[in-house]
Amino acid sequence: MNNLLDSWTVGQGAVVRVGAAEGVLAALRSAIESGQIPVGTKLEAEAALAQRFGVSRTMVREALRSLSSLGLTATHTGKGTFVVADRAVKDLRLGKYSAQQLLEARPHIEIPAAGLAAQRRTIEELDRLREILEAMEHEEELSQWVVLNSEFHASIARASGNGVFATMQEDIDDAMAKQSNTLNQVVDRRKESGAEHAAIFAAIERGSADDATRAMELHLQGVEVALASVTVTDISHL
Repeated sequence: MNNLLDSWTVGQGAVVRVGAAEGVLAALRSAIESGQIPVGTKLEAEAALAQRFGVSRTMVREALRSLSSLGLTATHTGKGTFVVADRAVKDLRLGKYSAQQLLEARPHIEIPAAGLAAQRRTIEELDRLREILEAMEHEEELSQWVVLNSEFHASIARASGNGVFATMQEDIDDAMAKQSNTLNQVVDRRKESGAEHAAIFAAIERGSADDATRAMELHLQGVEVALASVTVTDISHL
């Protein structure tokens, strides 16, 4: 394995200089899909990969999670992480739920929740949503941005005043976080997501249920379009 990776990483200085999970994911995915790291190969441990790429173990951990979500690797406790496929799956693996399951369920949870939040939100809940948006706008670390993204959606569900929506949102939170982490490593749409979140907040702030539901619908459509590109995106140039 060391010889394989040593030969594979020759000339990968540009990837090392990226210094982020996106760069590690791009390099590993490209090498797996091109056959440079064949199916059945055991990847090095996080610490070794971090040293090889010149990034933190946190960055490597995020990239490895995304490789798993893409269906390219599988981790076996006590044994390590192995390459199990040379092409990404069409439906991301997100732990308890898949990307397709989220796409089917989220409109039935988050769109009506946004409408109710516009009608029922308190001043304190508006302030919290505003704080989250401001933090997301200035957050550069993807892992922390993902946490804030989850809290934004959870806060809307709570602001709906409907405990069913709040509980359902909490139940899909982990899968949503894994999806967001992978999606934004492959096709970063944080800027677009920020604009969509701002539109949702503005509608909730002015108390327009119609506008809030429409803004949330457009946001979920944007996520769906981005997800459709994840398994076909050519990232070998990154």
